[in-house]
Amino acid sequence: MPVLQLGDMTWDEVDRLDSRNTVGILPTGAVEAHGPHLPLNTDVVIAEAMARAGGEKLAARGIAVVVLPSLSYTSAAFGAGFAGTVSIDPETVTRMVSDIVRGLANRGIGLVVAANAHLDPGHLQSLHEAVARCREGNEHRFIFPDITRKPWGSRLTDEFRSGACHAGRFESSIVMAARPELVRDAVRKRLEPNPASLSTAIRNGLTTFEQAGGPRAYFGYPADASSEEGRQTIDVLGSILAEAVLNELEATDDTGEES
Repeated sequence: MPVLQLGDMTWDEVDRLDSRNTVGILPTGAVEAHGPHLPLNTDVVIAEAMARAGGEKLAARGIAVVVLPSLSYTSAAFGAGFAGTVSIDPETVTRMVSDIVRGLANRGIGLVVAANAHLDPGHLQSLHEAVARCREGNEHRFIFPDITRKPWGSRLTDEFRSGACHAGRFESSIVMAARPELVRDAVRKRLEPNPASLSTAIRNGLTTFEQAGGPRAYFGYPADASSEEGRQTIDVLGSILAEAVLNELEATDDTGEES
């Protein structure tokens, strides 16, 4: 069963989808500074790789999957001091995601899952709030496997778990595997390690990359990145996405209501 791309389909092809058995995957990222070596759309690249990998795993189990056009603009306050970063109000993001899910549910896609790679606190809160709003009245189903939370994050790399992973080895490896032409590799190889933890900075109330100790908008060990690690991580991200969907489907009886 092929993984479909919503943006490539016609309206009547979407109209013929089985609304109770089709899963929509919404890649969510940001336009945000990612060091001097990765593109502004790094999170979108990672989210789309996660969506592809997860979609293929679901399709292999006979589940109809449609990958939606990516949501690229969102809250990105931590990187707002760097050229090219675009940050919008978190409430706007919540309303936009909720409206997307509602619109799709009315037109043939009964369950939407976020393939998310942007970890700004405001963005994460927006997605969690969208889940809550979509659940009101059990009318629309939207799920969000947050890789910053258990059990998902524990499956990812040591650097990721350290919190020093923005444009570091974790993200650089994935972009090297998914879109190697976008990596400024000569620059990446020269970058010094920056072990400052963004997760610790967030817990301490800091609100920008600069405050957190990232004057060049990267954290971690980008020079140690590899495409092999990236491919392995994409597979893990795909497994997380697929498992979250399967858990949701198993919790739903054949009437389409939560059991």
